[in-house]
Amino acid sequence: MNSVRAANRRPRRVSRPRPVQPERNNAGERDEVPADMVAEESGPGAQNSPYQLRRKTLVPKRTACPTKSSMEGASTSTTENFGHRAKRARVSGKSQDLPAAPAEQYLQEKLPDEVVLKIFSYLLEQDLCRAACVCKRFSELANDPILWKRLYMEVFEYTRPMMHPEPGKFFQINPEEYEHPNPWKESFQQLYKGAHVKPGFAEHFYSNPTRYKGRENMLYYDTIEDALGGVQEAHFDGLIFVHSGIYTDEWIYIESPITMIGAAPGKVADKVIIENTRDSTFVFMEGSEDAYVGYMTIRFNPDDKSAQHHNAHHCLEITVNCSPVIDHCIIRSTCTVGSAVCVSGQGACPTIKHCNISDCENVGLYITDHAQGIYEDNEISNNALAGIWVKNHGNPIIRRNHIHHGRDVGVFTFDHGMGYFESCNIHRNRIAGFEVKAYANPTVVRCEIHHGQTGGIYVHEKGRGQFLENKIYANNFAGVWITSNSDPTIRGNAIFNGNQGGVYIFGDGRGLIEENDIYGNALAGIQIRTNSCPIVRHNKIHDGQHGGIYVHEKGQGVIEENEVYSNTLAGVWVTTGSTPVLRRNRIHSGKQVGVYFYDNGHGILEDNDIYNHMYSGVQIRTGSNPKIRRNKIWGGQNGGILVYNSGLGYIEDNEIFDNAMAGVWIKTDSNPTLRRNKIHDGRDGGICIFNGGRGIVLIVQKNHTSGQNHLCIIRS
Repeated sequence: MNSVRAANRRPRRVSRPRPVQPERNNAGERDEVPADMVAEESGPGAQNSPYQLRRKTLVPKRTACPTKSSMEGASTSTTENFGHRAKRARVSGKSQDLPAAPAEQYLQEKLPDEVVLKIFSYLLEQDLCRAACVCKRFSELANDPILWKRLYMEVFEYTRPMMHPEPGKFFQINPEEYEHPNPWKESFQQLYKGAHVKPGFAEHFYSNPTRYKGRENMLYYDTIEDALGGVQEAHFDGLIFVHSGIYTDEWIYIESPITMIGAAPGKVADKVIIENTRDSTFVFMEGSEDAYVGYMTIRFNPDDKSAQHHNAHHCLEITVNCSPVIDHCIIRSTCTVGSAVCVSGQGACPTIKHCNISDCENVGLYITDHAQGIYEDNEISNNALAGIWVKNHGNPIIRRNHIHHGRDVGVFTFDHGMGYFESCNIHRNRIAGFEVKAYANPTVVRCEIHHGQTGGIYVHEKGRGQFLENKIYANNFAGVWITSNSDPTIRGNAIFNGNQGGVYIFGDGRGLIEENDIYGNALAGIQIRTNSCPIVRHNKIHDGQHGGIYVHEKGQGVIEENEVYSNTLAGVWVTTGSTPVLRRNRIHSGKQVGVYFYDNGHGILEDNDIYNHMYSGVQIRTGSNPKIRRNKIWGGQNGGILVYNSGLGYIEDNEIFDNAMAGVWIKTDSNPTLRRNKIHDGRDGGICIFNGGRGIVLIVQKNHTSGQNHLCIIRS
């Protein structure tokens, strides 16, 4: 019964405000009230109405930004007469965004951009990000690059964004050239979690928490030592910014994968200076495999005024089993007994790139004791000793370095040193650009080695090495020196315009010299002397201001399949007890003799093509006794072969033709042996023996030129 009564009972009448009649527009029609505009309950008893309570639960705690369409469809007069902000209406069980109140609407849509930007300029980065979430317009204005540049420079000091896309990689960009619309904000996000070393600022930062609210994740320290300890204790990301200043005599031993980078306006490395006067400035130890140090000046300036001589310390000391990255640093050392950078020990494998290692009083970069590493795009200059030393099985990869104006050698590999050197520019060093000795065996590829005050490459005392596709030019001495039982491979290089010879092999030198382009040198393109015995093949040796190949003082060697042409003096000189083997060469277009044996020059000349010389194709004189066989000697503007002044020789199975004068001249006490030669089509005699010349002439084919004698003997 009670349930029936309850069902038939009328609900209590609740007074509701009368809706305001919509005004008519100019056309006489009524303005429609949007369906989603629902008025709140008012009047006595409204607080106790279950309907009113139910509606209140629909009002969100925070009003979202209105959309443009809802703002245009809302009735201003209706909102004003109700005196309340419109609530979300229930439509199909889902809520809709409410239009903004007039003040909020004005702030979001009507306030000029300049005013909003001025307000935003007082916000720090976290509040600015929150403001960007309010509405689309605020999002656009809060991402203004000028706002973020101001915040960025306040925290990091950089005048260009420093991008940090991945661990161990930092680079600065020009904002107008970067693909991201706001590189300042992008960089801020990448660098946000970091500790800052900024002397004198830490106390100010921590004593003003309200001023720097939202930057609690940042840590500030006065010294680098404190930052290293604090970061490790706080289990931080390990990113440390070292701000402008000079930091002296701090003990920086790195044995964890921290990242330390200079932070300053302009040229960063010039304004962040870390130096030591007592010990190595940076020491990397085991555990620093992925450490990074960049964009700062690192100096070691020992106190020379002390009575005790300083020890061998360094700007950077990288020890066993660590592989840090050193990037965009200026490295200077005034220590006379230690290198600026020392990399030593098994597993020492740093990456050093974009650094300037210059003006040091010892070696610039020293790699030893099985150390390795990658060294790229560095400037290494004006060091007192070598720009780079590699010894004792050190095996680095060195690419695109500029090594110049050293007060000693450019690169020195010795005592089993190795390494791969590629695309380096090595020039104007006081001694050789590249020196190899004592079983060192580097590989040098596509480098430029030039304008050395002595030679370009110097291989001595059992040195080895592979020198491939390099440009070696304009050195004061020979482009390549090989001596004292050294045995390098010189292949595919351009060796030109030297102030002396191209390749100089002496003092028991060996080596493989092949496929090189050797030209324009002041002395011989290749010079072989004093018991040296290289293999010389497939080279072009041309346009020299002297001879092409000069073998003297008991020089030896196998010289085969080369093209020797257009040299000022003889294409090949053989003298003073030398005994080379010359096979299958093309020796042509010389401005004097093709091949010249004199002063007891010997050797074997076989299967060569010798033609078109201003003088004789072959000359033999003064006790020389070569074996000349199976050659083509033709087209000379003088004779084919000239034997004079007590010359000897075995001349057999050759084809001698089309020479302007006699095919063979024998005179002045010379006594060669000629066998089975084909001498024809000459424009003068076939064989001319005169002025006391002698010889043995056997089975000579007749000259085909009409009107000329086959054999002309003239006795003085």
